[in-house]
Amino acid sequence: MTNIAITEQEYRDFCKYLEGKCGIVLGDSKQYLVRSRLSPLISRYKLASISELFQLVLTNRNRDLAVAAIDAMTTNETLWFRDTYPFEVLANKLLPEVAESRRPIKIWSAASSSGQEPYSIAMTIQEVQAKKPGLLSNVSITATDISSTMLENCRAGVYDNLALSRGLSPERKRQFFEDAGEGRMKVKDPLKRMVTFKPQNLMDSYSMLGKFDIIFCRNVLIYFSPEMKSQVLNQMAGNLNPGGYLLLGASESLTGLTDRFEMIRCNPGIIYKLK
Repeated sequence: MTNIAITEQEYRDFCKYLEGKCGIVLGDSKQYLVRSRLSPLISRYKLASISELFQLVLTNRNRDLAVAAIDAMTTNETLWFRDTYPFEVLANKLLPEVAESRRPIKIWSAASSSGQEPYSIAMTIQEVQAKKPGLLSNVSITATDISSTMLENCRAGVYDNLALSRGLSPERKRQFFEDAGEGRMKVKDPLKRMVTFKPQNLMDSYSMLGKFDIIFCRNVLIYFSPEMKSQVLNQMAGNLNPGGYLLLGASESLTGLTDRFEMIRCNPGIIYKLK
């Protein structure tokens, strides 16, 4: 039987490695999470134990395994139109306001995970275009993630019934998806063409991504140390056009992390505008 027991030292060493590679801070007593995420890799890579996996990853002796381990630890399930209000604010306030500039609108989904957020943004844009023809003539969405596996899945745009049931209305499913067989559905091409998926580690520079009018960085900062949060937020401020907007997760705040933004209450929800 495969040994998946983790010693305290192994756990501490892996936590330090994970934070150094992608900024994620696991904290104490998350061994169960590490075991559940990494155990499938033991059989996939024909290893004898999770200890052998740690040895290979921490000593950089198997790059493919190291990438797979980072993928496993950074993959998170998400919902369509999560928390609802950010997409209502996008439709009713942000898009009409940014459209007044008469230039192309650029949006960044900074941790696209399995693709629900950027595709929800794209659906919102198409719905606004349908209601107000001519308002949004040129909108592009850049979606990034650290996980190469997730990015491949996002580009394919294929989802099973369980994923489709989490926050997606029957009307939107009919309008924006088509049958992909075997109980799955695929994002229709016009929607898919609105989103460009790219790899991006939030610990690295964002300069190659260019400037944006709106950045979604939702439910990401909760995994980072205060220092890393501050670094990410200040970098994102540099990637926003003047007067650009930042949207965080419902439980996230800028307090004590950066002074580059002003808080705007939208009732419901809070967004942040570049000063």
